[in-house]
Amino acid sequence: QVQLVESGGGLVQAGESLRLSCAASRSIDSIDVMGWYRQAPGKQRELVATITSRGSTYYTSSVKGRFTISRDNAKNTVNLQMNSLKPEDTAVYYCKAVTIEGRTNDYWGQGTQVTVSS
Repeated sequence: QVQLVESGGGLVQAGESLRLSCAASRSIDSIDVMGWYRQAPGKQRELVATITSRGSTYYTSSVKGRFTISRDNAKNTVNLQMNSLKPEDTAVYYCKAVTIEGRTNDYWGQGTQVTVSS
């Protein structure tokens, strides 16, 4: 089992930055993949970025060059640094953990709201 708690959301203006954090209830060394997803009103949840236990990263094309995902193993957190924010980045951002222990298990946080005004 993994419990995830997101923090760091808020209201910012276009061009500004925010840093989201996802705190896990256990060592993230044992979590195979952690990632950030987002869901805007009326839209499906979409993948934003992922990072594996080995540090490999993936970004959806719309955030490449603006967002950076990182792991802090000492604090058991995964962070998402979001720069040059745009109004279209407005969404609820969710943290996800995937463990592969015989079978694949997905765990989600409760989400944090990010609102970018123009």
